[in-house]
Amino acid sequence: MIEKIFTISDSNIPVTEAVIKDDNINFMHMVFEEGGVLKTHYSNANLYMTVVKGTLSISLDDGEYRKYEKNTVLNIPFKTKMNVQNHDKDILELYVLKTPAPGNSCYK
Repeated sequence: MIEKIFTISDSNIPVTEAVIKDDNINFMHMVFEEGGVLKTHYSNANLYMTVVKGTLSISLDDGEYRKYEKNTVLNIPFKTKMNVQNHDKDILELYVLKTPAPGNSCYK
C-alpha cells in the first residue's frame, strides 16, 4: 500500500486533534461549543484555517474580533498572535493546515 490513511473524528463534542503531524504538514481538526476558546498564542507556522461548521470569532494581533462563516478559509501568517473563540450558539468546527510543519528549517 503506497498511500497513508488518516481518520477525522465525526463529533459535536469539543475536540482538538492532530489528524496528520509529520515533516511536511500539520493537519488539525477542532470542534468548539458555544463559549469555547483556544488559548491565546502565536501561530507557529503559516496556516490555513477552514471553517467547516458554525461561525469563527477570531482576533489577530490584538485587533477587533471578526466573524467568519462556514466555508471560509483564512490564511494566517507565521508569528501572528491569535485568539480563537466560538461566540455563537452553534457548534464551531475547523480544519487547520500548518505548512510547512512547525519546526521546519525555514522557521528557525
